[in-house]
Parts: sequence; C-alpha cells; structure tokens
Amino acid sequence: MNDQDPESTIKKELFKSTPVRAPNPKKVEELAKRIGVDLSETEVQTYCELMKSSLQCFAEIEKIPEPTLPVKYPRLPGYRPSSAENPHNAWYWKTNIHGAPDGILKGKKVAIKDNVAVYGVPMMGGSWVLEGYVPEFDATVVTRILDAGGLIKGKAVCEDFCLSGSSFFGARGPVLNPTNPTCDAGGSSSGSAALVASGEVDMAIGGDQGGSIRLPSSVCGVVGLKPTFGLVPYTGAQCIETTVDHLGPIAKTVSDCALLLEAIAGYDDGLDPRQNEAKIKPIQYSKELEITNLIKIGILKEGFDHKESDPRVTELIKNEAAKLAGDRLLLQNVSVPMHKDGTNIWFCFGYRGLADTMMRGCSAGGGYKGFYPTSLIDAVGRGVQTQTNDLSGTLKLCWMIGEYMKHEYRGRYYGKAQNLRRLLVAEFDKVFQEVDVLVMPTIPYPPKKLPINDAGLPDLLAQAFGPVTNTMVFNTTGHPAITINAGYIDGLPIGMMLVGKMFDEVTLLKVARAYEQISNATASQ
Repeated sequence: MNDQDPESTIKKELFKSTPVRAPNPKKVEELAKRIGVDLSETEVQTYCELMKSSLQCFAEIEKIPEPTLPVKYPRLPGYRPSSAENPHNAWYWKTNIHGAPDGILKGKKVAIKDNVAVYGVPMMGGSWVLEGYVPEFDATVVTRILDAGGLIKGKAVCEDFCLSGSSFFGARGPVLNPTNPTCDAGGSSSGSAALVASGEVDMAIGGDQGGSIRLPSSVCGVVGLKPTFGLVPYTGAQCIETTVDHLGPIAKTVSDCALLLEAIAGYDDGLDPRQNEAKIKPIQYSKELEITNLIKIGILKEGFDHKESDPRVTELIKNEAAKLAGDRLLLQNVSVPMHKDGTNIWFCFGYRGLADTMMRGCSAGGGYKGFYPTSLIDAVGRGVQTQTNDLSGTLKLCWMIGEYMKHEYRGRYYGKAQNLRRLLVAEFDKVFQEVDVLVMPTIPYPPKKLPINDAGLPDLLAQAFGPVTNTMVFNTTGHPAITINAGYIDGLPIGMMLVGKMFDEVTLLKVARAYEQISNATASQ
C-alpha cells in the first residue's frame, strides 16, 4: 500500500527552475584562471560535475523562508513630493507613518535618512543604482521610533551611497542649505539636517561613517550626534564599512537630540555585529542633562591646526568654548599629535572596506553573525553590475582605489590601518584620563557655495572630502561626538564639536546643553 501524499508526488514531478545555476566548462575555466589554478580539459569536466553536485546545498536552503526584521505598524507607501513641496530638495519620499499612541516621541515628526530601510517605502540611497528598491522590513531604529510614538514623515535625501561630506553628489540633485540656498548643506545626511533646520521635522535619523551626521548639522546650524560605535544598532541600514558605520540623531535642540537617542539606543539581540552587549546600558538621556559634578574640557590643539583652517573659525570656536568656563566646567589645553593621522588611517581601511562591502552588495563580505539584508544585497549587486557608469565620482574613485590596493597589495594596508586604529584609540583615551570632553571646530572653515555645472571633477572631489579633517578621526576611534551651532560667519552657521569618552554620551550632552543655555541667554540679551 502506498501511503505517499499524491499532491506531494505531483509537486516533485513538476518542472522547477533552479535558484543557483551550475557553471558550464567555460565558466569553470574562468574561475580557475581567476584564482591562479591551471586545469586540464579533463579536470575542467571533473570540477564541473563536482561543482554541480556541491551547489545543491544552495537550492535546498532556498526552500526555507528566512527570518527578517519585524514590521509592527501599518502604513501607506507615500509619494515622491513635487518641487513645490520640496523647496530645499531635502525629501526623497514623503510618508505619514504613525507609531504607538504614546511614548517619549509622541507628537514628534521624524525624517529617516534614505540609507535606512522603511518597510514598503522606496529606498534609493542617493543613487540611481538603487532606485526602485523597496525594503520588506523596518530597520531597528525605525521600529524603535514608532514604538516610542514618533510620526515618520518620510525619507530624507542623502548623497550617492553616502560617500560625500557635501550636498551635491546625490542622484536627485543638490540639497540646498536653508540658511542660504546657494550654499552647501553638508553630507551625506544632507536632507536630514536641512529638514530639521527648515522646521519641516522636529528630528531626523542620520548616518555617519566619516562625519555624515555632524557635517550637515554643522553647516545647517542644528545639533547632530554621532554616538559611540555600537550604541545605536545599524541593523537594516545600508553600510559602507562595518567598522565605521553609525546611526544617530539630528535635532534643533540638545534635549530633542537626547530624546531621540534615548529612543533608538540599545542592544539589538545580536542582530548587529557592531554591538557589545556588556557595554550598552539603558539610559534616560533626556533626564540626564543637568550638570551636577565637575567636568573638565580640553581644547584640542590639533583640531584647530589644519592647513585649511580659517582663522575666523578658530577664533570663534575658542571664544565660544571659553564661555563654558565656570564653577563646574574647567577648561585646559590638550594635545593628541596622532589626531592628524586619523583621516589617513580611515581611508586606508575605508577604500578596501567600501570595495568589499558596499560595492559588492552591502554586507556581501560577510564574516559576522547577525541580520543580513539579503534583498538589499541583491538590489545593490544588480544595480552596480548594470549601472556602474551612473555612480558618482566619489564612488568611482574610492572603488577603483579599493580594488587596486586589494589586488596589488592584498590586505596588508587594510590590516595595518585596523591595527593603527587601536593605537589611535589609546592615544585619545590617555587624554580622556585628564579631561572628560574635547572641543574643536566641526569643520575648520565656513560653509562653501554649491558648485556650478561646469566644475571639474578634481574640484568637486576636493569639496566633497574636504570637511572631514576633524570628524573622520572619531569614526576611526568610535568615540561619541556632537556638533552644536557656535555662531555665524558671513551669515552662515559654524559648528562646535564636542567629543567624549566611550559610552559617555551623558557627559557630552550635559556640556552641549550647558553651551546651548549660555548661547540662548546671550542671544536674548
């Protein structure tokens, strides 16, 4: 008697396409040459058959549905706004996604940088290469904002794959600075900072690999915080290089910045390899803004001492920092000579990391336990293969350098730079034994004009990468850093950057709040 289910028998007999195509002999020859192996014709046929049988494991796991990130709140997909609705070109997509009825973000309008996945809402990552991709999951920070009662008003424009410190390399055109629309709005979280500065939202999520929260926040005159590496989960966001990826808050005020940090910070149950559970503690940042103890502040010599430093910015930041001196805030001069090496260290591992990670499909490099956004990996990989020429100049240059260094010098310089990172961290941690917070300009010169149509690529790249001399260092080390408006030069905002000890965002926010109160009191006189 045959007890086999007739329906299951039929399913086994029906034609099915193969998810993973077995290589033909020509492809096997190509693969062998690529890795430097010489094969005879007979060996080619043998390996062809061996690979065919070995690839069956991929067909088997394709049958199993994979776990993904939760989607807890219903929404409509929203729409691409007209230019009349988008005066600063800061919106990529508009939505109206309601979260929980109550929570610490109740009544707060929030924008999400367009390298962070929002279920059912198109995600472009600032690049023609990715346009048309629609995530089937919410990034963890999105879920946490909605859980806290926030209202997500849409996706904010970002630069092409987030690789620019200025606001003109996004596929949809330049983001305009709300203070002066002829000026750069900073990058790569250009839309996030511009929307906060213009008052269209109360707060926004930015991403920061080399300064991309702090740079636009500085030139737009708002508050932007890059948290300690790993404090805020990066789960569900498009990465550049796993060891420098950060997400963080942008807001008009320090208290709102603290509030958004409070909502999004915390361990993500092992889904993000950047996180160390033992070091992440739940903190009510919004209730820890008053200074109750002595805080020592160091004026970092090297932060003011760049060849491109504008003396007006140097004078402004030093004068404004001096206003912090008081009963519970002590100022002193400090020096970390290796500060100036931080940017070079970043580029030495960043070029290779970008080539192996972002340009190969975002997380395609693997090597960690956690959540992999497989649909995003597929979308980036296909887009890069078919639309390579549509990438920005910053991406083409960095990708070519990454590939060149990988093939000509293997992984030596990536490894050396990662080793030097530990030395850089140790140098700053020595100074943090003397002081609690460091002060320097966020950008050592005032905001620049947006480039004109016939600007040459070398000039565009110089403006795109120029602002990172102080910010990129702390992506390399992972220390938390916040920018706050310190005044204006030629009518344009100038940011003051405060840097703190690892996982000591509380002290950083306290000092930022103290300066904000001093600044507000001065302005009201």
